[in-house]
Amino acid sequence: MELIIVLATGNHHKCKEMQAVLRGLPVSVKSLADFAPLVEPVEDGATFAENACTKARHYAKALGLPCLADDSGLVVDGLGGRPGVFSSRYAGPAATDGENCRKLLAEMAGLEHRVAHFVSVLALAIPSGPALTWEGRCDGLIISAPRGTTGFGYDPLFLFPELGLTFAEISPAQKSALSHRGRSLAAFTAQFAVTLAWLGQQPAAPPSGPLPG
Repeated sequence: MELIIVLATGNHHKCKEMQAVLRGLPVSVKSLADFAPLVEPVEDGATFAENACTKARHYAKALGLPCLADDSGLVVDGLGGRPGVFSSRYAGPAATDGENCRKLLAEMAGLEHRVAHFVSVLALAIPSGPALTWEGRCDGLIISAPRGTTGFGYDPLFLFPELGLTFAEISPAQKSALSHRGRSLAAFTAQFAVTLAWLGQQPAAPPSGPLPG
C-alpha cells in the first residue's frame, strides 16, 4: 500500500522547499491544497515544537493520514528572542513579509548586537495522536536593510556569514542545503527508515475532527 504523507502547511513557499527535499523518498507527498479546505488550528504554543505538533496532529486527525508540519521562525538575541513563535504574524495577524521585516528593523534600530538564528521544528503526526519531531537551526546576523529578491519571510534581512549573502541572495538549492528548514528536513530524511517502521506500528484511524472550512 502506498504511504501518503501530507505537508500540513498553507504556506506555499514552505511547501515548495519541503517537496524539493522529500522528492525521491518512497512516499507520496501531498499538500493541503490536494484536499478540501479545513479549519485551521489555533497556534498558541509557547515553543516551535508545541506549534508544530499542534498543526501536525490537527490535520492528521482531520484527514486520517500522517501529516508533516513545520513551525519555524527567527530568534533575535538583542530582542530577547523576539519575534520567535510570532515570526509570521509579528506586525499583526495578517501581516505581509514586508511589514514584518519593517517592524523588525524598527525595533532593532541602533542595536549593535545583531546576532540571530532561524529555528525549524518538523512534527510528523498520525491520526491517533502520537508525533515525532526533528529540529534544525541556522545562525546568522540581521542586516540594516533588505538585500536580495529570492526567498520569503525575513530572508532579505538574514545574513549567512560564511557566504556574506542573505538568504534572499542565494538560490533555493543553496538555501535548502544551509537553512534551518533544510537541516530539519535532512534530519527527517536521515531517519526515514526508522520513521517508516514507526508508522507501520501505529493503528489506522478514520478521518475525524475539524470539518471543512
